[in-house]
Amino acid sequence: MAENGADQTAQPAEAAQQPPQVQMNILNQFVRDMSFENVMAQKGISGEVQPDISVQVNLDARKRADDVFEVILKLNIESKSKAGGEVLFVMELDYAGLFRISGVPEEQMHPFLLIECPRMLFPFVRRIVSDVTRDGGYPPLNLDTIDFVAIYRQELARRQAAAAAAAPAPAEN
Repeated sequence: MAENGADQTAQPAEAAQQPPQVQMNILNQFVRDMSFENVMAQKGISGEVQPDISVQVNLDARKRADDVFEVILKLNIESKSKAGGEVLFVMELDYAGLFRISGVPEEQMHPFLLIECPRMLFPFVRRIVSDVTRDGGYPPLNLDTIDFVAIYRQELARRQAAAAAAAPAPAEN
């Protein structure tokens, strides 16, 4: 019986040492801003065109209240003709989500907001882009999966390089 008693007292101590469980709830998600400029239709160009599509992704996050954060996934999409280089369409989309997040240590909150939250928003963004491009008279643009970890690492490297460039050079003797 002593062994059982020892096990029972050890379990609560182990449970107390475990970090709190991460909880994330999407409170709301919405289109913050969107524009679709159908340049090809405005110029009256028609026919088959081979598009060259570029997609730029930017992320933003800010605290709105205790445990509530707004994360914005920003896309700039430009489609040009491969043959002549003329612009076919330009789409800009800012899609936001309000998240209630608890149990994430402070030092891990920044990557959590800019990696995990955009992952949750991305399927909805993909659907909006597909629908808008289809409704604009083009084949639906189905975005490839975005690697938010790579984007986060690139941004960290860019910030470190900018900080290193801004730092004063050591004085020579």
